[in-house]
Amino acid sequence: MTVTDEKQLAGCIEHTLLSATATEEQIEQLCEEAINYGFYSVCVNTRWITLAADKLHGSNVKVCSVISFPLGADSTKIKAVQAKEAIFAGADELDMVADLAAIIEGDSKYLLGQLQAVLKICRAMRPAVVLKVIIESAALSWEQKLFACQTAEKCGVDFIKTSTGLHQAGGATIEDVKLIKETAANCKIKAAGGIKTAKQALEMLKAGANRIGTSSGVEIINQFRAGQLQ
Repeated sequence: MTVTDEKQLAGCIEHTLLSATATEEQIEQLCEEAINYGFYSVCVNTRWITLAADKLHGSNVKVCSVISFPLGADSTKIKAVQAKEAIFAGADELDMVADLAAIIEGDSKYLLGQLQAVLKICRAMRPAVVLKVIIESAALSWEQKLFACQTAEKCGVDFIKTSTGLHQAGGATIEDVKLIKETAANCKIKAAGGIKTAKQALEMLKAGANRIGTSSGVEIINQFRAGQLQ
């Protein structure tokens, strides 16, 4: 995607605050910024879904929340319960961390079963809730990334998301965005983790990302406005 104006760039950004120490005041500020800048969504922990939904009511900004964040090690049953609770609280989209052990071990039965269980809940809603699967790409080998992408596409999830942004291995890379695009052509891509500048965001979108998850959305738009793209 080639971005030509500020509105288009802002519309790709999921304005994120997932700190465990986030306060009510900070979540309210996040929502106000999302409205003022025209961001696609806010991404918050389940603790804050209802507040965000109330603050954003009547706007075009969606509410995204995270499931099994940041480790992805919860059981299928727990993830399904979390997903249902988040949706009923007001989430429009869910970012679920995949079971990394299943990816590393190549356990397609477990990984596919878990993805299908959560996707079934998302698809049962009216309107259907968007499901993004976080594969923590920086922590995986090429073969493991390939397996994760192929399994996610086979399941039919809406997006593959690169990273939580909290893993010590790192976050999104141009190479991983390109790999996801080539491997899972039927899935959209959310690049997240370490994206702090307008230059990085634009490069991710050009490489094939459809959305940018970042806590630096305001700075990114201000840089874009100022022409600070180097």
